[in-house]
Amino acid sequence: MVEIFIDGDACPVKMEIIKVAERHKIKINIASNGWIRLGEVGVEVNQVIVNTTPDAADDWIVDNINQFDIVATADIPLAGRCLEKKAYALRFNGSEFTPDNIGNSLAMREIHNYMREIGEQTSHNPSFTAKNRSDFLSRLETLVQRAKKQQNL
Repeated sequence: MVEIFIDGDACPVKMEIIKVAERHKIKINIASNGWIRLGEVGVEVNQVIVNTTPDAADDWIVDNINQFDIVATADIPLAGRCLEKKAYALRFNGSEFTPDNIGNSLAMREIHNYMREIGEQTSHNPSFTAKNRSDFLSRLETLVQRAKKQQNL
């Protein structure tokens, strides 16, 4: 059965994920450094509190995902690791990480890190908009349908 995994500490689209998961009766797994209050939820939610070591949540997600699962994350290296396991990876703004674009995403991440280190760039995170939220919801719905279809082949 397809499951959704959330890199939970900074996820701005938890409610959108819950909405899609409820519609499709899909289990949600949230990995984070602390408890996340979700309120009343109509699907199974597995909240995993990981230690505060770097990449602990990422490691838990990678250790527990399967082919066709969906991971919601802004973490590019985590997305790459998920793609290696044939899972889907979706940014919070609705853009999908794919085998065709992950290399470029990793390279751009390194360039931005270097630019920040030398003081040429102070921030790389644009504001999160209502359009991003809508795009995420639409893309997640599409990915869930695709994953369920592929899993049943």
